[in-house]
Amino acid sequence: MSISKGDAVSWNTPQGPTHGKAVEKRTKEFEFEGQKFKASDDEPYWIVESDKSGSKAAHKESTLDEK
Repeated sequence: MSISKGDAVSWNTPQGPTHGKAVEKRTKEFEFEGQKFKASDDEPYWIVESDKSGSKAAHKESTLDEK
């Protein structure tokens, strides 16, 4: 799977599937909204933006589905 910036993606939340777009790829350890994430080239994270709320969150690339 190869997600690119701006791609439409979906991911699961406790409330059900959420749709949005990939905003920024991270491949090094980073902090986002007070949480630390251990991203790497092998397990990158994406900052995604929800279509519904406009909220941003960090998710492992492996948990995202391209739409």
